[in-house]
Amino acid sequence: FETMSSEEAPSAAAATVAAASAAAASAEQSNPVKKSRSPSDFLKSVLGRPVRVKLNSGTEYRGVLACLDGFLNIAMENTEEYVDDQLKAKYGDCFIRGNNVLYISGQKRS
Repeated sequence: FETMSSEEAPSAAAATVAAASAAAASAEQSNPVKKSRSPSDFLKSVLGRPVRVKLNSGTEYRGVLACLDGFLNIAMENTEEYVDDQLKAKYGDCFIRGNNVLYISGQKRS
């Protein structure tokens, strides 16, 4: 291993950071694909909007996402319950415990 003097280390680190920044900027320009969104970004974007919530049991709830927490506990409004794509019940408000949730999907406003 080569050792650097204390005077060389900052300039070497600065050169490495500059090279990495240039490579990242070049990759951004050459790759027109949109930046990926995090699950948190998605959940923030669908708050107050119609969603489909599928449970591990296969039951699906469709309604307006009122709020959710870090455990994915969900509160929905104007909720409809579907089993095998058949409407089974309608609820005003619905609360779903997060450990039962398989996925949440946004849907078009109806």
